[in-house]
Amino acid sequence: MPGKAVARDAAAVTAPRYRVEEENVALVRRLGRPQRVLDVGCGIGLNGAAARRKGAHVTGIEWAPASAKQARARLHEVLIVDLESDAAVARALAGRSFDLMLFGDVLEHLVQPGALIKRLLPYLEDGGHVIVSVPNVAAWPVRLGLLAGRFRYQASGILDETHLRFFTLQSAQQLLTDAGLQVMQRDQNPMLVRAAKQWIAAAMLTPDDSPTALRERFSYRAYHAFVRPFEDAVATLRPQLLSFQHVLVARKPPTRRKLSLTVGMLTMDEAQSVTRMIEHIRRYAPDADILCVDSSTQDDTPAIARRLGVRVLRQIPPRGHGPAMELLMYTAAAQSELLIYLDCDFTYPPNYLPTVRRLIEKDGFDVVNCARTRQRPHAMPWPNYIANRSFAAMAHALHGVPTVDVHSGMRGYRTAVIKAFDFDGEGDALPIDTLLYPAKCGYRVAELAISYDEREGVSKLRKLAGSAWTLIRLARGFGVGRRGARGYEWVER
Repeated sequence: MPGKAVARDAAAVTAPRYRVEEENVALVRRLGRPQRVLDVGCGIGLNGAAARRKGAHVTGIEWAPASAKQARARLHEVLIVDLESDAAVARALAGRSFDLMLFGDVLEHLVQPGALIKRLLPYLEDGGHVIVSVPNVAAWPVRLGLLAGRFRYQASGILDETHLRFFTLQSAQQLLTDAGLQVMQRDQNPMLVRAAKQWIAAAMLTPDDSPTALRERFSYRAYHAFVRPFEDAVATLRPQLLSFQHVLVARKPPTRRKLSLTVGMLTMDEAQSVTRMIEHIRRYAPDADILCVDSSTQDDTPAIARRLGVRVLRQIPPRGHGPAMELLMYTAAAQSELLIYLDCDFTYPPNYLPTVRRLIEKDGFDVVNCARTRQRPHAMPWPNYIANRSFAAMAHALHGVPTVDVHSGMRGYRTAVIKAFDFDGEGDALPIDTLLYPAKCGYRVAELAISYDEREGVSKLRKLAGSAWTLIRLARGFGVGRRGARGYEWVER
């Protein structure tokens, strides 16, 4: 654990300290899809390994040699750094930057946890995120103990004998705010079955078992598959009382500046319009990289785009709009700070590209939703318009997001926001998730009314499948963020 005194003690450690080592479930499910992760106090590397499985390059920091040895087998690298020394941090992290920093049950071991966060923030990229997990000293077993006059330190858990600081949900959020971060999401690991952990471990483990042995038991996996979801739902009702750990996602506030830009398109048999669309993109965003995810099977759309200097990713055989959009978004997030995408059929006018860019770079928005349906456009049939407005009304009623167009095919994203979520493109209607999730988590979203023009070419819209998946995604959205959209604004061009 961090801190000079703790680091010195850790140097003598020859075996893992805890009898049971497991992933921090709530922390892992909030990872999103980062690219460069700093895992502070990585332990044996279980949380960092989960980030690595998502494609991230993970650097760990650990003090106990035995834990660091195990972590090196799971992470890309593990550093030994005195994090209370500005000079040591500067030497170890010089020239590095990260889009995500993990503080998994480490801050409670420090005298000045806020100072550690501030010391590391210069190495977090603009708009990058931190995920903090801290034990909840207000959990019900601790409260009952205090009522009975007991406050006994233990070998592990909330009252771990090495803990120097104690946190409630409010004080954990205040710690991040005082460090200059914006809290975007919160989650928890429940204190229900876990209250019996010591008895469960005693019954299921022998003295010779490794700290990770419990994770391999069938009963442990069955618990996570069938019991844990119920616990999560219950703990969400009263997290201050029913949580073992509070898990908070916060971000470094982005600065208003020029961003590297990718303009993206999904194409499928668009040979008649792709050349003209590329020309228009270069007219309105001359410095942009153009990225095309193509599923053409009948014409030479990808060959035309490549001849014009566009990067083309092929989705063959075609898997549908959702997987193509997922590929587009995360590829753009890996190469640029800003993504604007639009269809290749000129239904969405490319002359809006400078406006979308300005709203993010200069006005500080994180997402710009280009709404076609504030009024019915002449190019949209009445049934389509009614369906779009109906789905938007459902999103407003169910989730508190005041949009009029949940299915827009033209949007702008600060790519740090994309990396904060793990969007699943399987099925149709992915734009539901990519609008509602950021809005409900407090990112700034602008809704910009645009024109909607006649299509060039044939529509590939799957109306029945799209409608069914819209309802599914609206229902799944209840598990993300909080109802309402604190940063949602209508803007004018």
